[in-house]
Amino acid sequence: MLNETQLSNGSTQNEQTKPPQTVLVAEDDAVFRRVLERQLKNWGYEAIVVQDGTEAWEILQQPNSPELLILDWMMPGIDGLELCRRIREKQEDRYQYVLLLTGKDEKEHVIEGLNSGADDYLTKPFDIGELRARLRTGNRILALQRELIQAREALRFEATHDALTGLWSRGAALHLLGSEMQRGARANASTGILMIDLDHFKNVNDTYGHLTGDEVLKEAACRIGQAVRSYDFVGRYGGEEFLAILTNCTPADLRMVAERIRTAISDLPIRTKTADVKATVSIGGIVASKGAHDLEFLAAADSALYEAKRTGRNRVVIGKCEPLPVLDENFKCSSGIAHA
Repeated sequence: MLNETQLSNGSTQNEQTKPPQTVLVAEDDAVFRRVLERQLKNWGYEAIVVQDGTEAWEILQQPNSPELLILDWMMPGIDGLELCRRIREKQEDRYQYVLLLTGKDEKEHVIEGLNSGADDYLTKPFDIGELRARLRTGNRILALQRELIQAREALRFEATHDALTGLWSRGAALHLLGSEMQRGARANASTGILMIDLDHFKNVNDTYGHLTGDEVLKEAACRIGQAVRSYDFVGRYGGEEFLAILTNCTPADLRMVAERIRTAISDLPIRTKTADVKATVSIGGIVASKGAHDLEFLAAADSALYEAKRTGRNRVVIGKCEPLPVLDENFKCSSGIAHA
């Protein structure tokens, strides 16, 4: 049976030196609340203790609410079973582990509690060592869940980002472009894009080698990312070519950002392990006209980029988006434009 003489038992130095994990306790009995709070603190937890289910539910609506929950079955307001059901109905990515406390010990009550969404079930009065063991089980499950989420997010990042530069991949950037153009059309806001190409990049690879070329690409990507606005998108379009997508963008905004990118690359040589490499970029830009298609948009930016390279490189050319002729119905518009 849980009693206050057990409060000093069982805490280890290792547990007390770990960062405290927060546990939410919802218990209407004042004595149990006080005992649970003190024991949890002895074990190195940070306890949030409330006296009914309504208060607990309010806390659970907040961002980053506790993952480890100790809920009494019988409480005023919202009881433990209803709390379990609401927690599971939220269906969040973050899993919350629920330990249900009750004085009911019949088999059908155990089944009812677990069916409501509880992960574990402890009958009052309970042994303090058993409570500690159940909490450790919950912590192991939560730790496994965090590892799975981290692995999933790592896979998601790899699928949508360029491995060398960390920028959005070509496919992800084109998807973002289509989404941003649709959003802009709904909001009656203009979308701008910049096609950015490192000038004479083949000479860098031929002179210094591909490893140095990779260093130049990574630093160029970093400078481009710092030069755009915080809410814009930058992707690696292919090879030494980058695509910047500017949301809610006027022609003046587009030129300003493009010049900022150009000077960010050209003003300082890129320092590599082999040499300090002088680099410049040619940039073609376009602001989408109303009703423009993403293929028309990319074609216009690509033409502007070609003009910037034809007229001397290390410069910005802002073009116009002209409607393209009707294409074969099997042509995939999202495939983009291949730049030579």
